Amino acid sequence: MPRSIHEMAIVGTGVMGSGIAQIAAQAGIRVKLFDAREGAAQTAQDNLARTLGKLVEKGKIDSADAAAALGRLVVAASLDELADVDLVVEAIVERLDAKQALLAELEAVVDADCILATNTSSLSVTSIARNCQHPGRVAGFHFFNPVPLMKVVEVIDGLATDPEVGDCLQALAAQMGHRGIRALDTPGFIINHAGRAYGTESLQILKEGVTSPAELDRILRDGIGFRMGPLELFDLTALDVSHPVIESIYNQYYQEPRYRPSPLTRQMLEAGYVGRKVGRGFYRYENGQMIDPPPAQTVPRVAAMPSVWLGTESETDREVLHALLTSLGAELEQGDVPSSEALCLLAPYGSDASSACLRFGTDPTRTLCIDPLIDLQRHRCLMQNPATGAAFRDAAHALLASDGVGVSVINDSVGFVAQRVMAMIVNLAGDIVQQRIASVDDLDEGVRRGLGYPQGPLAWGDSLGAGRLLSILERMTALTGDMRYRPGPWLRRRAILGLSLRHVEPASV
Repeated sequence: MPRSIHEMAIVGTGVMGSGIAQIAAQAGIRVKLFDAREGAAQTAQDNLARTLGKLVEKGKIDSADAAAALGRLVVAASLDELADVDLVVEAIVERLDAKQALLAELEAVVDADCILATNTSSLSVTSIARNCQHPGRVAGFHFFNPVPLMKVVEVIDGLATDPEVGDCLQALAAQMGHRGIRALDTPGFIINHAGRAYGTESLQILKEGVTSPAELDRILRDGIGFRMGPLELFDLTALDVSHPVIESIYNQYYQEPRYRPSPLTRQMLEAGYVGRKVGRGFYRYENGQMIDPPPAQTVPRVAAMPSVWLGTESETDREVLHALLTSLGAELEQGDVPSSEALCLLAPYGSDASSACLRFGTDPTRTLCIDPLIDLQRHRCLMQNPATGAAFRDAAHALLASDGVGVSVINDSVGFVAQRVMAMIVNLAGDIVQQRIASVDDLDEGVRRGLGYPQGPLAWGDSLGAGRLLSILERMTALTGDMRYRPGPWLRRRAILGLSLRHVEPASV
């Protein structure tokens, strides 16, 4: 196999193919553009010329570099003109039969040591290579849109892929300014696989009637730090794209409960409410912009504030909440049990508010819970139980919002919103590295770059506390009986041993 790529070809010059061609040409590689659609390759070359011109206008690159990159882009009239390239990247329609047929045509044209790479996002690389004469030279090379801005690419080894092929593609990714992350050929590869937890658990929360779409998004965006709430993200990516992927991964993993789809998105898909591009999804849009965005929950007016009795599971949480409540002017009770008039504010992990009342021995009518996992200087999430009195709910809301920080009041739920979503994200990430689908570094860096998370999931799990996340999952599993919440071995073992979630065990002998 070639140690370096000097000349490559792109077959399929749509948005993805053009993006790959751009970064390759800018990296000094000669690129041949081919598309079976009449005139499509020439159109792609013309569009890339305009793109490079705009980069010059914005001062991103100089005119000499733009001219040099454009000079490396050559339109090929037929597949036969690709005979001398070192690498072909196919970016055609996402259909197994079409990709298999194209690779068969390419094998009749290119040299035996030419690498054949597929930009598939969802198909098995092993299946794509199945009918090839030399399946060892076939690998996945999965970029993300927009390619020049998303600085990550998955390098996927099929069962027959020669490891040197993946090594070569990783070196090429680095040459093009992207981080190549190595993945086994499994459903969803790394990034789409790791991203399942954020959306699917949020849909489960919505299905249970825990809160509204707007509050769910607000909690995870404002309280945890995601760039977009999960339902905003579904509207952006469109449910006609997202929901089939959810169903596909669920079925490819033989109905593993962690990937269970939601009937909510199936119903929306059937109604055509697929998101921003049609003007309606979880929210409404005009010209791509959200209209009438749901306002934050109204802060109630309270004439008199009751004293507050605080129940926590750790001394650290008690200190943090005590300091916050004191700064808000609350009258805090110090007794082991609350007075008969106190607002009882509990800070459990993994439990619902009903179970927390039982554990702390408080009157449900006067009890609410606050999520201690959230950064309380950014946002606060209060959870009522079915018996919570309106006066105490309003008092807690008014008190926690009195310094202007946003507050979301939700209905009873195991693990609030943030706890259950974050526990599921970290647990799934642990399962991915436990299965050797990806390394710890590739998993964390790939998800951070590809999904825009503030941190990689395992590093994030360390900052939240592996022990806390284990407790959340164990309690949610016990309370719901749903195996989607069962802790995976990677998380469980490291939590009980006090190790970092990024800790890799010694190689077996």
